[in-house]
Amino acid sequence: MFDRPDSGERAILVHITFRAGQEDLLELKELAKSARTDPVFVVTGTRKRPDPKYFVGKGKLDELKAAVESYDADVVLFNHSLAPSQERNLESALGVRVVDRNGLILDIFAQRAQSFEGKLQVELAQLKHLSTRLVRGWTHLERQKGGIGLRGPGETQLETDRRLLSLRIKQIQQRLDKVEKQRFQGRSKRKKAEISSVSLVGYTNAGKSTLFNALTGADIYTADQLFATLDPTLRNCPLPNNSEVVLADTVGFIRHLPHELVAAFKSTLQEASEADLLLHVIDAYGDDRNDIIVQVNRVLEDIGADKVRQIEVFNKIDLMDNIEPRIDRDEFGSPIRVWLSAETGVGVDLLYQVLAELFAVTKVKRRCYLAPHQGYVRAKLFTCAKIIDEHIDDFGANELVIEIDVKHLALLKDVKTEDIIE
Repeated sequence: MFDRPDSGERAILVHITFRAGQEDLLELKELAKSARTDPVFVVTGTRKRPDPKYFVGKGKLDELKAAVESYDADVVLFNHSLAPSQERNLESALGVRVVDRNGLILDIFAQRAQSFEGKLQVELAQLKHLSTRLVRGWTHLERQKGGIGLRGPGETQLETDRRLLSLRIKQIQQRLDKVEKQRFQGRSKRKKAEISSVSLVGYTNAGKSTLFNALTGADIYTADQLFATLDPTLRNCPLPNNSEVVLADTVGFIRHLPHELVAAFKSTLQEASEADLLLHVIDAYGDDRNDIIVQVNRVLEDIGADKVRQIEVFNKIDLMDNIEPRIDRDEFGSPIRVWLSAETGVGVDLLYQVLAELFAVTKVKRRCYLAPHQGYVRAKLFTCAKIIDEHIDDFGANELVIEIDVKHLALLKDVKTEDIIE
């Protein structure tokens, strides 16, 4: 293992092109900068398939050695997933730390996590990633150690580390299970109160958090970098038709999101899979936006959110020429796409209009007078209506002010009621 310097790191980037499944070099550069490294040189190449020992060929390995020495690099970042043995062999040959794409993304997430849940999720993902890499560079771990409790056949240091790692993973998973239960309870309460939920999803740095702030008046952190915000945020979002929805800002997606992260952030991503509507935020100014849309939809399919209704929000139109804010509709007149700029606020009113259209007000306020023997009606109202006020007289009769969806008005067929007009 190699210690991390206190200051910024000089990084050599490695991008190998294969016939299929290649990553984006520009994205690697952005990831490297987001990880607070200084990319000083890029090594590129083309291969039919990865080398089983070093991932790259012998000639490219010599080129990497020369680049590391020439630029006095601290770390080599691969834009690919490396096998533990490949990572170990490369570190031995180059004499510096080698980090693959998954490890780089995990490092960025570790820097960004702020909440208790976020830190637990990142630690879980890191430990699962580390569990396959315990042997890298540590020859002394194979020595057997003795002592009380370790007599007889003994236990290698590596086995001890694996056992402790497994125990820590189990502890974190138990804590995250509790967090998931709390999130489930929160979603259940919103469903009980019939409050619709809308999740912002999309590629990282597409402007989700900026749009979230514009819609809700929140002040969550935004920056022009990958994974600027990691922890999920929920806020009430009032709509022009006097209704409201709960808006959730989720973690940004990326090409081939590491499986460790998908598994660790299951409870967070579940906000998207159980939402009533997804706002798919897209960088309209990006050259590869169509490819990115496909990548995001693949991640949505992986987390089971591909069946949720989706509205595409093409953001950053302020950077484009001759593009006006507008709403695109399908052949039936239903909104499918909104063009806007979250940064300048242009077109945000159109998104409000779409949300108000999709979540039209269907609730009414009523004053109800329940006789003492109608307690069963009161019980049902507490499960499907919002109780604004309640008064019980000396004879056991109830006077309630409620807000109820029109589909539940049948409950009041035997109850004396009055409409409340505001």
